Amino acid sequence: MPLTATCHCGAVAITLSELPTELTRCNCSLCRSYGVVWAYYDEASVAIPDGVETDTYTWNGRNVDFHRCRCCGCVTHWVPRRRSRKMRGVNANLMPADRITSVRVRHRDGAKTGKYLD
Repeated sequence: MPLTATCHCGAVAITLSELPTELTRCNCSLCRSYGVVWAYYDEASVAIPDGVETDTYTWNGRNVDFHRCRCCGCVTHWVPRRRSRKMRGVNANLMPADRITSVRVRHRDGAKTGKYLD
């Protein structure tokens, strides 16, 4: 059943094909600062309407562009910089809480090893 991740003001609404199978809380400096929990999807499962304007940030020229709403500032999603990568990350904190309460949250050591801690 589809669900929508929506920023605080509603300007960015991301439609997802299904509930995520798991969520990831990363402890790297950026994810901790953003306060995000990521749900990962194949790009075909993520729909962002044309014309939605976001600001982007790329930390240290790395692998992904982080997007945030231009109006309210909520971090909404990330997109890989290389077109060959088809994975997308969507901020699960913007999904309806009652829909994701039962989804397992994994913890990733992005600050050091890059491995999952559980």
